[in-house]
Amino acid sequence: MTTALVQAESRMEKEHEDEHRQFLTFTLENEVFAVSIVKVREIVEFHSLTSIPMMPEFLCGVTNLRGAVIPVVDLLARFGKGVTEIGKRTCIVIIEVRNGEEKTPLGILVNSVNEVLPVEQASIESRPSFGTSIRADFIEALLNLGGRFVIALDVQQVLSIEEMSGIARAFGGGGGDAHDKVE
Repeated sequence: MTTALVQAESRMEKEHEDEHRQFLTFTLENEVFAVSIVKVREIVEFHSLTSIPMMPEFLCGVTNLRGAVIPVVDLLARFGKGVTEIGKRTCIVIIEVRNGEEKTPLGILVNSVNEVLPVEQASIESRPSFGTSIRADFIEALLNLGGRFVIALDVQQVLSIEEMSGIARAFGGGGGDAHDKVE
């Protein structure tokens, strides 16, 4: 992808943000999170994953999506809160993350997908620098949804290929087995 195309795409996303934005909401344990819908490629039903040896716990494996190998990240583990318990509503949300000038698809493992919400720009609060249960740089914004707040994740930070690759290289073992069964 050329730099001009990346810049044009970024301008289009910015123009769309001026009125309102849409967010996909999902649940991790008992907490609701959101991601900008422009980053979501698709949502797929959870099936077993293929574990990759010697990977950190948050890189729970890969899945086959129409012939493409897609790495899957357990967000709960990425946030340092344990491993996502697999249930009947567990899904993999396929997100597109920038890797240089290219977009790379990555899956995120979530307990359930809730809905797509249109959010007016006035209801999107800047991220707090403290007081949340996850790293501040993982937060894009807080969505004020009629008196309750939902954390909108900065998927570029949460799924930073560079950071996760560095962690995987430094990691001595683990990964995978907790995500193999559907209960």
